[in-house]
Amino acid sequence: MTPAEWTAILLSIKVGFWSVAGGLPVAFGLAWLLARRSFPGKLMLDAVIHLPLVLPPVVTGYLLLLAFGKTGPAGRWLNDWFGVSVMFRWTGVALAAAVMALPLMVRAMRLSIEAVDRRLEVAARTLGSSPLRTFAEVTLPLALPGIIAGAVLGFARSIGEFGATITFVSNIPGETQTLPLAIHNALQLPGGDAVVLRLSLISIVLSLGALVASEMLARRSLRGRVAHVL
Repeated sequence: MTPAEWTAILLSIKVGFWSVAGGLPVAFGLAWLLARRSFPGKLMLDAVIHLPLVLPPVVTGYLLLLAFGKTGPAGRWLNDWFGVSVMFRWTGVALAAAVMALPLMVRAMRLSIEAVDRRLEVAARTLGSSPLRTFAEVTLPLALPGIIAGAVLGFARSIGEFGATITFVSNIPGETQTLPLAIHNALQLPGGDAVVLRLSLISIVLSLGALVASEMLARRSLRGRVAHVL
């Protein structure tokens, strides 16, 4: 393993972590809204959230470029007010990864929230529990397996993101070059097959490990929930 390959691996893990950390509150809020509220435009909001799943990733990256580029509305606002730019930086990679992972996170969390028996919440409220306490002690623990699954699926999706990233923040070694981009680079080089194979295997191991961890954590959470109920 070369230093450049290690850099790409560590950057992918870093991006995966921060894209999930930043996207988790947004994903949960949207999942809660879709699962528990009825309002005009709900179907359209649901469609917009899931749009990255069906759009070509290059299009998503281009839209991010229009919004968060130096002349874009969000990019200009971040620069003027906070002196922050996500262009050609790892934070831009994390943003692109978070957008691409958001639909998977929202879907897993929404299904979990919808599966919560509302009668348990009503019972807690009739026993004097406040809405916040009911949420923290009843709803959240019951929805936890879906939240965990959504977070880990988002992480796995983030470390595999390619199209939106290369369109939005380019392919800069040491700054925006994650595992998929490093694999793409190696494919363009004569004799790069060994590097491609090595990085591909690492990518498979990371993604598979994330999925296995998600299943184990969800099962442990489910066992704890059953024991608590009994």
